[in-house]
Amino acid sequence: MKAVDILNIHNLKRTSCREGIIDVVKDANQALSENEIKNKLSGNYDRTTFYRSFKTLEESKIIHKIVVDSQLVKYALDNSITHKKEHAHFYCNQCHSVKCLEPVLLEEIKIPEGYQKEETEIVIKGTCAICKNKT
Repeated sequence: MKAVDILNIHNLKRTSCREGIIDVVKDANQALSENEIKNKLSGNYDRTTFYRSFKTLEESKIIHKIVVDSQLVKYALDNSITHKKEHAHFYCNQCHSVKCLEPVLLEEIKIPEGYQKEETEIVIKGTCAICKNKT
């Protein structure tokens, strides 16, 4: 799906910055940090334009946040775009890459009565195949 189609589906105004962010995230083979996304953008956008566009895409659930720890946050296309169900992420302790894993069935986690689940986030930490082969 093209960036312009994704923006249209979410009733968002088409801007080159929004399209660029979507294209960078869509074309990446792993989740990226805000700085990695900004550095890969072909356009030279000022800080305010970038962060407003970025925040809009996150609030519209076009990209989703993956919190690895208090120091590291990465982003990938949202499940509603990729048509994946909730899924885990793998974080490499060596190269700090984050990769979306294929969805697997998890036993339903029971939450206390009266609580409402909004999302599930699972991060598996270890060493990726590339880093493992380097040692």
